[in-house]
Amino acid sequence: MPQHRNYDAVIVGGGHNGLVSAAYLARAGRRVLVLERLGRTGGAAISAPAFPGVDARLSRYSYLVSLLPRKVVEDLGLRFQVRKRHVSSYTPAERGGRDTGLLVTRDQGRNRESFARLTGSDDEYEAWQEFYGAAAHVAQRVFPTLTEPLPTADDLRRRVGDDRAWHMFFEAPLGEAIETSFRDDLVRGVVLTDGLIGTFTSAWAEDLRQNRTFLYHVIGGGTGDWNVPVGGMGAFTDELAAAARAAGAEILTGHEVTGIAADGARAEVAFASGDGTGTVEARHVLVNASPEALAGLLGETAPAPAEGAQLKVNMLLKRLPRLKDADVDPRDAFSGTFHVSETYEQLEAAYAEAAAGRLPSRPPSEIYCHSLSDPSILGADLVRQGYQTLTLFGLHAPARLFQGDNEAAKAALLDATIAQLDRYLDEPLADCLAEDENGEPCIEAKTPADLERDLRLPGGNIFHRDLSWPYRTDGAPGRWGVETAHANVLLCGAGAARGGGVSGIPGHNAAMAVLEA
Repeated sequence: MPQHRNYDAVIVGGGHNGLVSAAYLARAGRRVLVLERLGRTGGAAISAPAFPGVDARLSRYSYLVSLLPRKVVEDLGLRFQVRKRHVSSYTPAERGGRDTGLLVTRDQGRNRESFARLTGSDDEYEAWQEFYGAAAHVAQRVFPTLTEPLPTADDLRRRVGDDRAWHMFFEAPLGEAIETSFRDDLVRGVVLTDGLIGTFTSAWAEDLRQNRTFLYHVIGGGTGDWNVPVGGMGAFTDELAAAARAAGAEILTGHEVTGIAADGARAEVAFASGDGTGTVEARHVLVNASPEALAGLLGETAPAPAEGAQLKVNMLLKRLPRLKDADVDPRDAFSGTFHVSETYEQLEAAYAEAAAGRLPSRPPSEIYCHSLSDPSILGADLVRQGYQTLTLFGLHAPARLFQGDNEAAKAALLDATIAQLDRYLDEPLADCLAEDENGEPCIEAKTPADLERDLRLPGGNIFHRDLSWPYRTDGAPGRWGVETAHANVLLCGAGAARGGGVSGIPGHNAAMAVLEA
């Protein structure tokens, strides 16, 4: 049970954003209470054993770090490290009866050779440099604003200072920029994937959800780099919890908030635990849960239902599989993002199938190997034997496809997804899978239905709802983008403006709003 009756701030949910808010507020001398319904902190950003009897701690739900500002790490004194991946991506293909692919690395000379090997000229490489040069320009100017008060669109446009780049990424459907810039279908697809991760949409959607998703995937850190968290994602959230406690925050797990009553000046928070029920009072309540969950706690009408659109698969391998493309080392191919069935036409076709209510016949997915960059997540014996992890993120798998028989749909989609990967391997993936202590293959899959059940993500949506623009809109009012209709109730989770991903940004911004008040 809580130590006190009254708090300056009660934080609902001990995911990473709630912990960021708790650490900032406690360091500022506020009396802070975090109430988490699960028996652990971390939310979706955890590391845990996934397979019985196997000494491996996987980042089971959230995988890579891009949007976490260095400012948050330094402000809170976090002992947390990430490792850069020397390979950005590899996309296998078959051209003219030969197995080939596109390898994108930090070595621009090597990239030029790879583009030429795939397409026969330097044209697509030059277009790639120009396109991502514009994205880098936007990233350098937009990312620093994410921990500042929410700008207007005009303010942000002036910060960007490039009308062509603004039109490309903020005004016209992403498909226009991709089709205008590139000719090769595979290259187009590699670009489009960043606009589809966790978002069920088309390159040409008029609501520009694909543009917003693309922005959040290319602006991280001002560079767009996606880095590997050392020790797994749980190392980050464990460090956050330790920092919050060290600053004086009280964190209670196994305590589920059941209701919030707020009048703008004070609030009462009701909760239930194994020891019974209770209430606490607070000047502010920060909710590290979805807008849908917040509405339920306040007894208000819920927003439009959210829908997730991904298949998450965790695997442990005895060895990395050999590739049909003999020119690429599997350690390079899998250390970056390995794209499968993600050409532009394949992505649009998979979207059309899923929108029509069918599982994609050629499911698109992307894969990476955490343990190549950070073997510390594996036990010493597994490292010596050459074991590796694989994490697969499937696209265009909307929650609607799993509303009937979730297990049957999941099995069918997983089989089809692995079959697509096997097309580019020189040996079946099944031959490389490790086994747990029961002799079962080390592979687990999670659909949007599973994520909703396990983590209470609405519709299994990893962003809680559609990502917002990084500027003020009717859907993101207020000075910090965390405000609600109640002056002393704030969103500090992914559903806030500039939320989504493992970033800590809405947690930071909600804390700043409280401190300003």
